[in-house]
Amino acid sequence: MIWLRSLIYNLFMVGTALLFSTLIALLAPLPAGKRFGHRIARQWVVWQFFVLKHVCRLTYQAEGLENIPRENAITYWKHQSTWETMAQLLIFPAQSWVLKRELLWLPIIGQAIYALEPIAINRQAGHSAVKQVLEMGQMRLKTGLWVAIFPEGTRMPPGTTRRYGLSGALLAAKTGRPIVPVAHNAGDFWKRNAFLKYPGIVQLRIGKPVYARNRTPDEVNTEIQNWIEAQMREISPSYRCLVLEKKDSGG
Repeated sequence: MIWLRSLIYNLFMVGTALLFSTLIALLAPLPAGKRFGHRIARQWVVWQFFVLKHVCRLTYQAEGLENIPRENAITYWKHQSTWETMAQLLIFPAQSWVLKRELLWLPIIGQAIYALEPIAINRQAGHSAVKQVLEMGQMRLKTGLWVAIFPEGTRMPPGTTRRYGLSGALLAAKTGRPIVPVAHNAGDFWKRNAFLKYPGIVQLRIGKPVYARNRTPDEVNTEIQNWIEAQMREISPSYRCLVLEKKDSGG
């Protein structure tokens, strides 16, 4: 039954992604095309979450919404699946995503993503990629957009993490905008590149804004990563199992 439910949702997701992407791309050249594009993308996510809830029986609960500042800021998201790439659009206002440039090469969908003003980088470019995030990130923040970053750089299997990239912390220090950390356990229900979507409730937690002025990027990232991973140990069975395995192996 999970396989059939997942099939129905996957077909719906792909079909509507092409439809909504075409609409966003067609409206992009208009004076208000970008504003409408963000609204259309958000509506697409509303439909995705509706079908996920009623077909796959997968929904979510959000805590810490009161921590979202009124001013536009930078968000750090735990990256485990496709789920959070959609959830961003519902939880926060219009945003510019830091993403790999290869996504722009996708037919139709890539054109729609480009119309929404992402910060598309070459992840192999090292320092120049960080420079691009700083330059374009400042531009996006000045226009009122939020900047969404997956600081781990790629989707991580549940129970794992890696050193955070410095671009988000550097951007926060340069602009004075805070970083809002977000933890969730979507990877327990929708794994990386997985066909199956398992029923359950994704637990999403939003932390208090973290400011970077007069602090080193490493200090900022360490504080945020510690907070996110602490939340993950509370909400994700995968993390709890990992901790138990480590304790057991240590005798």
